[in-house]
Amino acid sequence: MDIVISCRSGCAACCIAPSITSPIPGMPQGKPAGVPCVQLDDALRCRLFGHPERPAFCGTLKPGADMCGANRAEAMALLSALERATAPITLSLS
Repeated sequence: MDIVISCRSGCAACCIAPSITSPIPGMPQGKPAGVPCVQLDDALRCRLFGHPERPAFCGTLKPGADMCGANRAEAMALLSALERATAPITLSLS
């Protein structure tokens, strides 16, 4: 059984660490990993939460210990590691 936790106020790791390949209002090409989403407000809350313009990817993220850790630093580390582990492999033909 997964333990569900509440979203940590002021964290926004899930809006910074992962890449998002679908368009976001203000970021038509999506966003690279490690770049804050332009839809984060000053309190690190999503301006699109609950709106149809919010990328589907964002709706799939559910706060949990395996994603959020015990604090923001752990959340960033966990999500950054997941991003690296799931990134497409690029081959060099040189």
